[in-house]
Amino acid sequence: MIASILIIAFSLVLFIYWFRYSCLLLLRSSSEQPAAAAERYHFITVRQNLPGAVALDPLRQSLDRDYRLLTYLLDHAAGLELEKLEYRLLVLDYRMMQIWYRLTKHAAPRQARSALSEMADVLNVLVGRIGEHVGVHTEV
Repeated sequence: MIASILIIAFSLVLFIYWFRYSCLLLLRSSSEQPAAAAERYHFITVRQNLPGAVALDPLRQSLDRDYRLLTYLLDHAAGLELEKLEYRLLVLDYRMMQIWYRLTKHAAPRQARSALSEMADVLNVLVGRIGEHVGVHTEV
């Protein structure tokens, strides 16, 4: 019985480690420059205002609006299918960072800012991948 619990716990820890490593690898593999079509979204201004912002909730709301728009676009636009596993990992990472933000926004503002920053990075990667898929080149 104890061996089974230890195996399950160890497997869960390894799965969480794999998930975080995969998400961070996906985010790092994309360029740091914003995507060419990103001027229509709020995540760039959120990234710029994040270090000095006192109120974080308006920034989160802007990111959530961009997220809803992008996921709607990806789910309903014909021919905009990204790699399923990559897309699912990034969407799940965004949702996990939403939860992490809610848990840490009052107790640990630094971690909340980090969560918002990662959420903005996820949106940047999604916009960049959509732009690559439809042929928009990222020239900054």
